[in-house]
Amino acid sequence: QAGDAVPRAIILFGPPGSGKGTQAQLLKATLRAPHISTGDMLRERIASGDSLGLQVKEVMQAGRLVPDEVVNQLVEDRIGSADCAGGFILDGYPRTIRQAEELDGKLKRRGFAPVVIHLKVDYNKIIARIAGRRQCPVCGTLYSLSSNPPRRSDLCDKDGAVLAVRDDDREAVIRERLEAYDRQTRPLLDYFAATGNPFHELDGSEGSPQEILSRIAGALRLG
Repeated sequence: QAGDAVPRAIILFGPPGSGKGTQAQLLKATLRAPHISTGDMLRERIASGDSLGLQVKEVMQAGRLVPDEVVNQLVEDRIGSADCAGGFILDGYPRTIRQAEELDGKLKRRGFAPVVIHLKVDYNKIIARIAGRRQCPVCGTLYSLSSNPPRRSDLCDKDGAVLAVRDDDREAVIRERLEAYDRQTRPLLDYFAATGNPFHELDGSEGSPQEILSRIAGALRLG
């Protein structure tokens, strides 16, 4: 990444629970590039307890998408940071055509070359995967009961705190998020494919996280 003539904006795309966050963390270590997670940024805003955070909390708990103008501003502020100048990994954004158009403009203005990775996953596997997620309320570490369980049941490996289920990981909310994805986000596949920028569709259902990373690395020609 650091040696690219044009810094890349690697956009990980796929339905909620498709493994975007896990792959972004692995790519972050491989590329030494910042991982920008809109989900994490929104949860941080909720934790702040301000009026916008309370509005975001209500929307996310209902399984709806946060308004474009809120997410667009969060992303614009983040990619303008000095650590993003050499490129970055974007996870969870864009989710609507309007967001994609906004992002296109931002990337062009700042001289980034977008590369889209679409992770395809069976919806039944997504529900099982998300429902099995646990997060440490102290340090934020995310676990999967199926693929990345804690060493001690329901306790964080790092600090021993009792792991929690995030509000937006409950099954009823998962189903609503998938419906919202179908309605508003899947049309982005056509949008991305039409931009002429590199666009790769990869199987995110089969194999370990490292095996899926190898597919992404191949698509990015990292080895």
